Amino acid sequence: MEKEDLKVLNKGEEEEMELQGYRLCRWRLALVGLGVLCTGGFLLLLLYWMPEWCVKSTCTRTTARDAEVVLMRSTDEFRRWFLARVRVMLAPGSNPFHSLETQTTSPSSPSSPSCPFSSPASPPLANGHTSHPSDGSPAQELIRRYADYQPTQIRYFTFHSTKYYWNDEMQNFEVLNGMEDLQVSCSTLHSEHSAGLTRNQQEYRRLFFGVNEIAVKVPSVFKLLIKEVLNPFYIFQLFSVILWSADEYYYYAVAIVFMSVISIATSLYTIKKQYIMLHDMVAAHSIVRVSVCRANNEIEEILSTDLVPGDVMVIPSNGTIMPCDAVLVSGTCIVNESMLTGESVPVTKTNLPNPVPGERGEETDSAYNTEEHKRHTLFCGTNVIQTRFYTGELVKAVVVRTGFSTAKGQLVRSILYPKPTDFKLYRDAYLFLLCLVAVAGIGFVYSIVLSVMNKVPAKTIIIESLDIITITVPPALPAAMTAGIVYAQRRLKRIGIFCISPQRINICGQINLVCFDKTGTLTEDGLDLWGVQRVENGSFHLSEENAYKENLVKSQFVACMATCHSLTKIEGQLSGDPLDLKMFEATGWILEEATEEETSLHNRIMPTVVRPPKQLLPPEPAASTEQDMELYELSSAYEIGIVRQFPFSSALQRMTVVARLLGEKRMDAYTKGAPEVVVSLCKKETVPENFAEVLESYTKQGFRVIALAHRRLESKLNWHKVQNISRDHIEANMEFLGLIIMQNKLKAETPGVLQDLHGAHIRTVMVTGDNMLTAISVARDCGMIPPQDTVIIADALPPHNGQAAKITWRYADKPSKISRLEEVNISLEDVCHVDEQKTQELYHFAMNGKSFAVIEEHFPDMLQKLVLHGTVFARMAPDQKTQLIEALQGVDYFVGMCGDGANDCGALKRAHGGISLSELEASVASPFTSRTPNISCVPSLIREGRAALITSFCVFKFMALYSIIQYISVTLLYSILSNLGDFQFLFIDIAIILLIVFTMSLNPAWKELVSRRPPSGLISGPLLFSVLTQILICLGFQTITFLWVRQQPWYTVWTPLTDVCNRSSHINVSDDNDTEVDDHNIQNFENTSLFYVSCFQYLIVAIVFSKGKPFRQPSYKNWPFVLSAICLYIFLLFIMFHPVEGIDEFLEIVCVPFEWRVKLFLIIVVNAAVSVLVETFILDIILWKLVFSRDKHGSFGVTPAAPTRQGGIDLRAYKCLSRLCCPRKTPKARYMHLAQELSVDPDWPPKPTTTTEAKPRPENGSTYQIMINS
Repeated sequence: MEKEDLKVLNKGEEEEMELQGYRLCRWRLALVGLGVLCTGGFLLLLLYWMPEWCVKSTCTRTTARDAEVVLMRSTDEFRRWFLARVRVMLAPGSNPFHSLETQTTSPSSPSSPSCPFSSPASPPLANGHTSHPSDGSPAQELIRRYADYQPTQIRYFTFHSTKYYWNDEMQNFEVLNGMEDLQVSCSTLHSEHSAGLTRNQQEYRRLFFGVNEIAVKVPSVFKLLIKEVLNPFYIFQLFSVILWSADEYYYYAVAIVFMSVISIATSLYTIKKQYIMLHDMVAAHSIVRVSVCRANNEIEEILSTDLVPGDVMVIPSNGTIMPCDAVLVSGTCIVNESMLTGESVPVTKTNLPNPVPGERGEETDSAYNTEEHKRHTLFCGTNVIQTRFYTGELVKAVVVRTGFSTAKGQLVRSILYPKPTDFKLYRDAYLFLLCLVAVAGIGFVYSIVLSVMNKVPAKTIIIESLDIITITVPPALPAAMTAGIVYAQRRLKRIGIFCISPQRINICGQINLVCFDKTGTLTEDGLDLWGVQRVENGSFHLSEENAYKENLVKSQFVACMATCHSLTKIEGQLSGDPLDLKMFEATGWILEEATEEETSLHNRIMPTVVRPPKQLLPPEPAASTEQDMELYELSSAYEIGIVRQFPFSSALQRMTVVARLLGEKRMDAYTKGAPEVVVSLCKKETVPENFAEVLESYTKQGFRVIALAHRRLESKLNWHKVQNISRDHIEANMEFLGLIIMQNKLKAETPGVLQDLHGAHIRTVMVTGDNMLTAISVARDCGMIPPQDTVIIADALPPHNGQAAKITWRYADKPSKISRLEEVNISLEDVCHVDEQKTQELYHFAMNGKSFAVIEEHFPDMLQKLVLHGTVFARMAPDQKTQLIEALQGVDYFVGMCGDGANDCGALKRAHGGISLSELEASVASPFTSRTPNISCVPSLIREGRAALITSFCVFKFMALYSIIQYISVTLLYSILSNLGDFQFLFIDIAIILLIVFTMSLNPAWKELVSRRPPSGLISGPLLFSVLTQILICLGFQTITFLWVRQQPWYTVWTPLTDVCNRSSHINVSDDNDTEVDDHNIQNFENTSLFYVSCFQYLIVAIVFSKGKPFRQPSYKNWPFVLSAICLYIFLLFIMFHPVEGIDEFLEIVCVPFEWRVKLFLIIVVNAAVSVLVETFILDIILWKLVFSRDKHGSFGVTPAAPTRQGGIDLRAYKCLSRLCCPRKTPKARYMHLAQELSVDPDWPPKPTTTTEAKPRPENGSTYQIMINS
């Protein structure tokens, strides 16, 4: 039963979870209650931390259908547990899309699947719960109104602001998103859903979809406090404080309470502030008054919170902030989507196409999908600047999603419930703490055994043995760990990089590959028009500098440039896509948005008109041939009205407009887009034969090339037909007009930054939506691909007519002359291990988005090999950019992504460190946002990340050593039934540790990027070696001190009457301390000697661990740290060589002879010398270079840039040395492992003109066949 009733929620999505149903069990609850009483509430805490234990101990398993509680577990690598209470509500129906009036049982759309959410057999529960906060209970009201209905029980639970309803048909819980659940086609949306809903339907749907509001509740301080205080760490601190109070260590207990209160208060303030900021960001414009169309053609004004999917909303002409996601069914809107995309360029949204049944376009009547039809969808939170409408028609939109289901809602949810950051550092930190706890356990047993042997009272045994545990796990650790990140965040802010996810700063220190968007990131945002190359009668003219000429003013080429764009006037200023703007400005034409009266001239066409300036028009129409007269019916006013726009789509890589010359009967279609795409839509005879060569000559030089095409439409196509015709119907049989050549200049900083990254062995990859050859050219220009390297283009074709998918390899710029034929079978299982890196020229793979999709689907194992050397990925759709990042992460790269925010949102969020160059300070999509609009922020972020990471290591190592040094002191003192005094603990913890920890984190980042990378986790060779050697050194010197003091000729067991310093006046003073001494035996020679030595040890390890170069500035530049260390050294030496009575009494230290102080000083000096020698000489110089550097080396043959000849010699030398030091082992990172395999593969890289075919995959591995064609 366990297995069969394991349901999977959100299958295949990011939030996929396994779900099990449970029912409350009374006797189990009673047992748990008893356990809670017996453990003094500790069991309750344990169940709070472990949801799965909580459910399993209080409930019994049942089917998901009958569950009262559901237990969920995420299927990602974190495998987190969640629980939710199942509630029941009563509703007059079971499906929100059913019509109540006709009491239908089938949904309103014939194509939609029925989804009954009822569960009539379920027992009625007391908490008939509804989500609607309005008057009374709307469910009851609706049920009264429809008395004939059998009220249905709907079971649901809420998790992460999303409601999951039980669906009887699917036998699972599922989310109701909105209109998309109906799988409704575009034509059905127009015909059946554009009239609006009745009030009853709206109320009924609201029961299911809830209030249209993205409610970010700001939790009360009390709630946050409870959540924060119940953190295991603070519970441990509470336990420590109670223990210390029982042992009369009041001052130390108060100090820890004070530290915890400050820590909790800071944490609460930060969390509360973030909630308030998010609440304010969401609440702004979340509730507005909107007009909706009712089913009886009335228009009613309601609050936006009452909107439900299916409502028809009227968009006001002066614009609005969208309160939901809605699809335009009539009219056009100009929208600013910067809140979602970070791109402030206004976007034109057109109405959803309405394919007329029976016409050729019928097959394009696809189901409505927000992603596919985003050019027709208005997203929640975006700003509608202005609307365009036809005479007498309203601009209407059908609400498709509300509340947290909207695009903005999903964004807010991702901020409210982020995925935990999986980083080796944090996992290792827990392991490290467990090791400390294990060490504490040894001390715990040791102290119990010792105390029992010495017949110590039971109370003292319990307190002292538990005290060992509180010493070993340092209470200031979390505060110390976050200090370095907070300082790094402050430094980043100073250089104009804003961070919304501080934990990622550390991860940025590990980045070893950065993906860059091209346009606006590597190159300038604006394109300049370099020239045009027109085509007439199937052949190219010579290229011309511009099209601003009298003889071209009435040509179709210029008409296409002037009309085929999505520009609009906002407050008298032309605005829109920068490329469109440059192209339109090059014509010198004027754009006018006509008034309603003028619109009637154009038979109600969309009111945008373009016309040439008067000076370009000839004074009077010249006589012309008959054909020309037919093409252009010249009138005194030469102007073109734009009738319909098919906006630019990155999936289709083109845009089209239908326009009409004033006075003409027939309309014209103009298309512009990627040359390869536009040519495929044109008649063969209109495309010049040398098209491919001409295009290649431009793209190789790095120009951005756009092709234009035109078509006269049939006279039967009137305005109404054009509004509903499908795109494919118009974009066919076109005439090729020519090319526009745009220049996209590299940003001045680009080559230098890429050179710095290559120097640091950080790979760079270009991911762009632009043409392949243009991208390769830019990659060569900016130094991403060195001039001598080969570029191999992978062209993949999907399976076709029974043929398997295949990849054709061709070399860019280097046509090959191989003429033999051979067949090779490669089986990935048979690859032998590398022994020596084979010498070969360096190569880079390039591919476009289509090939990437085919390879990902049909050659998944080949994809991993390709991303190892893939440098250029062109024509990539936004989701493909995200898939590429995932593929790179799949071979263990730490990936950075730098883009301008527009179509890079997914990739920026998915990468380990995403930097948006958008000017909007809070580009919510990206963890980092740079104010500097160029890529110089990338090395800065990596440098700061490395500094923060090394700081975290330093702090962690220091805190571990601090607890171990104190543990050693206490354990040694326990052997003589002594301990450190209250004020000694206080002095060590407050004056030394806190001061040092918070100042040692202040070292700024090193000035330049070096090729060495910091370790990614604490459990790594160098760090373990460093910590263990320092522990042994400290243990050694403390043990020597402890044993040596007992060998001194003057040594006796100390009593208040002891006077080894010959200071008889002290005897009276010490009398007061008799009781104290009897109780704890603090004052003795062993305690004083160990106190001095251990205090110096804390400072020694702080200095030894506080490393500078190559990741941070040297410590001597960190003046607060240097000052703190010097002051503490002076103070400690002063009280050691010149005892001050008041200080000695306060710290409970006793007077020792001068010669012993000199010996202690010698012990300290030797200790310092040994620590420095081991850490800097043995670890940094010998072991780092010979042993530990092997898995940190750039890339085992995956060279990010062409290495120099010297680099090759160094590589061989390092290999020989590392072989002497340690036997060869397989590298940990998968990309290194793959590179090793490929370096001995004789068929890698693929030869030019070869073809790789996919074969049916056998069970044990994948096989493909390479055929080399002559």
